[in-house]
Amino acid sequence: MESSVEQLALVKHKIGATEREANRPAGVVTLVAVSKIFDAEHIRPVIEAGQRVFGENRVQEAQGKWPALKAEFPEIELHLIGPLQSNKAREAVALFDVIETVDREKIAVELSKETQRQGRAPKLYVQVNTGSEPQKAGIEPRDAVDFVKRCREVHGLAIEGLMCIPPADENPGPHFALLEKLAREANVEKLSMGMSSDYETAIAFGATSVRVGSAIFGTR
Repeated sequence: MESSVEQLALVKHKIGATEREANRPAGVVTLVAVSKIFDAEHIRPVIEAGQRVFGENRVQEAQGKWPALKAEFPEIELHLIGPLQSNKAREAVALFDVIETVDREKIAVELSKETQRQGRAPKLYVQVNTGSEPQKAGIEPRDAVDFVKRCREVHGLAIEGLMCIPPADENPGPHFALLEKLAREANVEKLSMGMSSDYETAIAFGATSVRVGSAIFGTR
């Protein structure tokens, strides 16, 4: 079995090749290595191999491993890519550099309070439920542009991107195309889309970051 460091190199190579095929500038896509469920011992070799951007699903799990790693490697950028509960907003603002899952008014209110209270402003993305799946977090596509506007104008939040997770059993392409269209309408520059199974497709549709976990770390 290949090591996570070897897998990281392979994923980076594929990202570069796909950027070229899509006639996009080299290095335009950021790799977010999804380290959820893996402990610091498993993550460290990937950091030592040069990876600096990581994604976690849960605030509490991230609190158990990332403060020490970030103290050791201060240039790390940590993304929250899982649903954010309003009672975890304080901890999330303190720990994460990017929060990709702003998806409802209550979260926008809490993040606004905490960024002012802490004087720390993580970069923010709105999560869009492109498949309108009832079990999945995210704002409905028809509401996304207005929600971004409200986040900016009412809550004073600097939304810089959109994020989506397409339905597992559907072709992801139309979902990525929809997110790209909404981003243009909402005047946001960043598109977080694509995971281990479909990140190359996402890059072709304009992703600026891809969230890759199992293709690097394997499964547990």
